[in-house]
Amino acid sequence: MTDSADAGTAHGFAQSWNRIGFVYTRDQFLEFVAPLTADDFMGHAVLELGFGNGSLLFHVAHCLPSKLVAIDLGDTIERTRRNLADVPVQPELHRGDLTTADLGLFDVVYCVGVIHHLQKPEEGFAAVLRHTRSGGRFHCWVYGREGNALIRMVVDPVRRIASRLPWWITKYAIAVPLVTPYFLLAKLLRAFRLDGPGSPVRWLPLFEYTRWIAREPFAFFRHVAFDQLVARCTRYIDRNTIEEWLKDPRIAPASTYVICRNGNSWKFGGRKA
Repeated sequence: MTDSADAGTAHGFAQSWNRIGFVYTRDQFLEFVAPLTADDFMGHAVLELGFGNGSLLFHVAHCLPSKLVAIDLGDTIERTRRNLADVPVQPELHRGDLTTADLGLFDVVYCVGVIHHLQKPEEGFAAVLRHTRSGGRFHCWVYGREGNALIRMVVDPVRRIASRLPWWITKYAIAVPLVTPYFLLAKLLRAFRLDGPGSPVRWLPLFEYTRWIAREPFAFFRHVAFDQLVARCTRYIDRNTIEEWLKDPRIAPASTYVICRNGNSWKFGGRKA
C-alpha cells in the first residue's frame, strides 16, 4: 500500500509538472547523470524511477536506448505522452508506486530527485537495486543534509504548510515572493563577478549552489522554489547514509561513487555485482 505522505507528495508534484513544459536542458541532464554519459544509455534497456513530466526522459530517448520504461506515482502520464510525442524512442509509461513496482530488470536504472521525497528513502533505493540487472548500472541524485542548513531551517517549515495549500497559492503567493530576493542576490553575484571560487563572499550559505543556478532565468528559480514547497515529504540525506546503502552485497564495491553536487546534494551509484 502506498504511504499517504508519498501519495500526497505525488499529487503535489503532478499539479506542478502538468502545468509546465520541459525544465531541463541537455547540459543539465548530462550533469545530473554524470559520471554516466549519453553512450551509457545507447542501445541499453533503461528505467527511470519517477519521471515527472518527461523532462529527463526526453534527453534519454535521444540517447537511443534499446528500451525505455518509466514509472511515476503522480497523474502525469497524459502530459508526458504529449511532451514526448516526437522522441526517437517512445517510452513505456506506468503509473504506480516505485517502491513496490516490479517492472523487470534493466541495464541502466536512474532515479533523480525522487528518493528524498519518499517517507522511507531506503525503500526507494531498494527499488533502484531491485530493477538493476546483474552487471547493470544505477545512478541516483538526492538532496544532501550537508550544505542545506538554511533550507532546512527556513524553507522546510514553510513547506510543511505550503504543501497543503492549493497549488496556485503555493506557486504565486508563496514561491514567487520567497525566491525573488534569492534570484536578485544570485544575479548580483554573477553581475559583479563575485561567484568565482575565490570570491570574498564564498562563505555565504548555498554559495556553490548559487553559482550554479545564477545562470538560469527567473522561471527556473520559481520552478525550483515551487518544487521545494509542493512536496508533503522531504528528507535530507547525509553521506554516511548513502555509503551504508552502497555497502549492499549485491553491489560491486569497486564500482561505487558518491559525488557532492553544488555543495548541497549527492550523486551516487555503481554497478550491480
